[in-house]
Parts: sequence; C-alpha cells; structure tokens
Amino acid sequence: MIDKFKVLDLVKNALEGTEKYLVNMKITPDNRIFVDIDGDNGITIDDCIELSRLVENSLDREEEDFELNVSSAGADAPLKMPRQYRRHIGRELSVDALDGSHVEGVLSEADDDHFTIHIKGTKKEAPKDYTFAYTDVATVKVVLKF
Repeated sequence: MIDKFKVLDLVKNALEGTEKYLVNMKITPDNRIFVDIDGDNGITIDDCIELSRLVENSLDREEEDFELNVSSAGADAPLKMPRQYRRHIGRELSVDALDGSHVEGVLSEADDDHFTIHIKGTKKEAPKDYTFAYTDVATVKVVLKF
C-alpha cells in the first residue's frame, strides 16, 4: 500500500507558501488516492492538475501501482476546517449540531476554535447570534442559491 505519510508530505510541501491548503486525503487499500484541496480564493482545475502532476511524478509506479484523484473540496461539500469558514464569512450556512439542533444563517465570525451564525430578526423575533465550537457540529454546509 502507498505510504500515506509520503503522499501527505508531498501535498503539504507543494501547497506550502500558497493560498491553497489540504482539506482531506484518503488512500484506499487498493491504492486509490483521493486528495481534496481548497484555497482562500477558491481552486481551479489547473490547480488540481498541477498538484496531481507533482504528486504523480514523485511516486514510483514501478514500485506500486496507484490511482490519483485531486479535486477541489466542492461547493456542496461540508466545511471541515477553520480556514474554510473564514473564507465564507458573509455567506449563508446550514449548521447541524451534534445536539440535534439545526440553524441556518449568515456566518458573521470565525476564528480557530469557534464560528458565529447570525439569524436575521423578524417582526416577532429579535435578531440572534449562535456561536458554535467546531467540535460541537456534525455538518456545516454553504447554502447554495440559484
């Protein structure tokens, strides 16, 4: 099986010093490598191709055969790291907390430990802010509007 730490080092070194970052990486027992990246200003197909070529050229197919898939985290993918939250300040999020509660509102703040969702008020209810620790949420997604 491909060494996960070797691939992880290759990816991290390639992204170091850029506005791009690793969101998730998985290697299956049959050597299928899945790398999801994101960037402070988004990710292009060229970003994925560049990283894919770098990783592929650094691994030896003679030693072990593998399949490599590099992609962006995706607009509908759950947010996984604080850096992603900071990028989406001002956008509407859907939050499913571990306690079973559900909140939809605008992301107003995000730091390394917490994020805050602002719910607009109505005629009957005042505006409200909900602050969550990242460890207290099950799933958080950007609400896509068409």
